[in-house]
Amino acid sequence: MLKRIFAGVLMLTAVPALLVGCGTEPASFSRDVQPILAEHCLSCHQPGGAGLQASGLSMVSYEELMKGTEGGAMIIPGDVEGSNLVVLMEGRADPSISMPHGSMDPVPSEQIAIIKQWIAEGATNN
Repeated sequence: MLKRIFAGVLMLTAVPALLVGCGTEPASFSRDVQPILAEHCLSCHQPGGAGLQASGLSMVSYEELMKGTEGGAMIIPGDVEGSNLVVLMEGRADPSISMPHGSMDPVPSEQIAIIKQWIAEGATNN
């Protein structure tokens, strides 16, 4: 009897936890990530922009973003914590290089979460 009660309790807690992830749609570069980058990054990281001149990072296209900088990749598909873009956006780098720079507002955590999801899912050009 006790085993049945335990099994029932386990099912009541496990099934809802599994269903939470069922409706999660994969993040899309063009639909989800690119608009965030356009809003917070592109003004500097495009031809003629201070960010492109200082770092060599262009965010004009998926291909340019994935090229990274002379110092290395900004995005490592599947590796959220190793992706420098996340480190910079979350302010975990030296304040002089955290992004966005200067008086610009930080990227909201909800938008960073979308970028992190996209990277975790493989950072594809979708």
